Amino acid sequence: MSGHSKWSSIKHKKGAADAKRGKLFSKLSRAIIVAAKEGGADPGANLALQNAIEKARSYSMPKDNIERAIAKGAGADAEGSGFETVVYEGYGPEGVAVLVEALTDNRNRTASEVRHLFAKHGGNLGATGAVAWQFERRGLVLVSADGADEEALLLIAADAGADDVSLDGSTFEVSSAPESFAAVREALQEAGFRAESAELAMVPRTTVEIADEPTARKVLRLVEGLEEADDVQDVYANFDIPEAVLETVAS
Repeated sequence: MSGHSKWSSIKHKKGAADAKRGKLFSKLSRAIIVAAKEGGADPGANLALQNAIEKARSYSMPKDNIERAIAKGAGADAEGSGFETVVYEGYGPEGVAVLVEALTDNRNRTASEVRHLFAKHGGNLGATGAVAWQFERRGLVLVSADGADEEALLLIAADAGADDVSLDGSTFEVSSAPESFAAVREALQEAGFRAESAELAMVPRTTVEIADEPTARKVLRLVEGLEEADDVQDVYANFDIPEAVLETVAS
């Protein structure tokens, strides 16, 4: 499992008690609104909306919030109509590749903020295409290994279309092609496996190992700073930090 996937798992564990959850719910709502605006309000016929809803649920976003966001997106004057997806690419400490996905109604404002955050945390914003080639879109379901039947997990995941299952510490990472993601997620859910997170993510093809705590702290400060930006939806990076170091830094 990549260090960033482990970091995502840790963030989900913290999410239920996170004081920033209000801002997180606002971002998740925006993604649902835009997906419903662009592809319709029926999750069964709109994969982007289905994925946005499942991601919101994985962060324990209330059902009423999700339904309100869908209704806003489906409305004639949806607030998501002015938003567009923008991807920024750059480098963090030790040359870690960073990919930032944002939903914005003002490209200049968002670009300025992202550039400032890279510089503030020892990185730099790159040109389009600088690091995107180092990532690929994958479906990822992180399942707690606590009490999980590994053999059953492997069989169910494979039957549903997953092409890789790996165990790292306390978490199984179930990986699939984007088109198989929904089926894998639903099959694991129906079988009773507890997903710590489930989303379509940009997964690094290669990773940069960060073993010392001071450097790990710098990298995660950059990632967290970007994640807290109002317009930023997702941040992906190709760092590989040992789980013990991640836990120490996260605490």
